[in-house]
Amino acid sequence: MPSPTSAPRPTLWVATTNRGKTREFKLLLSKRWRIQDLHALPKLPPIRETGATFLANAKIKALAVSRRLPGKLILSDDSGLVVPALGERPGVRSARFSGPKATNESNRAKLLKLMTRLRGSLRRAYFQAVLVLARDGRVIGSTSGRVWGRITAIEQGMGGFGYDPIFQPRGFSKTFGELNSFIKNRISHRARACRMIQPLMSRAERS
Repeated sequence: MPSPTSAPRPTLWVATTNRGKTREFKLLLSKRWRIQDLHALPKLPPIRETGATFLANAKIKALAVSRRLPGKLILSDDSGLVVPALGERPGVRSARFSGPKATNESNRAKLLKLMTRLRGSLRRAYFQAVLVLARDGRVIGSTSGRVWGRITAIEQGMGGFGYDPIFQPRGFSKTFGELNSFIKNRISHRARACRMIQPLMSRAERS
C-alpha cells in the first residue's frame, strides 16, 4: 500500500514587507500554514497606515490586501514599542520614530537619547502586537499580545530586529536581541497574539 501523505498546508498571506516579521510568523505558524508576504506582490500600491491605534492600522492593512486577493486568508500585524514615561511613544509610530527615512538603528538611537536621564521604573516599556484576520474585504477577527520589560541603557545583542537590542523582557537578564529565537517566540507580544488567533484561523480556513 502507498504510504499516506500529509495534506498540503493552506497558504496564509501576511500583510507585511518587514522581513523580520515574516521570519517570526514563519517560526510561529509554518507547521500549520505556508506563509507568504507582500514581497510576492511587487505591484501592490503602498498601504498608508493612517490609523491612530495599532488595531486601526492592522485593519487598514488586512482589508487593503484582502480586497486585492479575493478568497485568500489575510493576516496583518501592527505592533510597536510603548514607553509610558514618554507619553506612550514611540507607539504606532515605532517604525517611523526618527523620521520619514527612519532605520532600526536611528529609531533606537533616538529612543535611547530621549531616555538618557530616566531611571528605575521610568524605563518600563512594553511591546504590543495586534493581529487582524480578514478575507474578501471583511474583518474576521482580531487579537492582541503584550510583553512588559525595560529599556536598557545601551544596545545589547545582534538578534531580532527593530527595538529588540534595547528591550529586556521582564524576568530575563538578556534583551530580545540576545535571547535565542526559541525563547523570544515563546514569550513575545507577537507569539502571544498568534496563539490566541490560531483557533480563529483554523475555523476560517475550513469555512
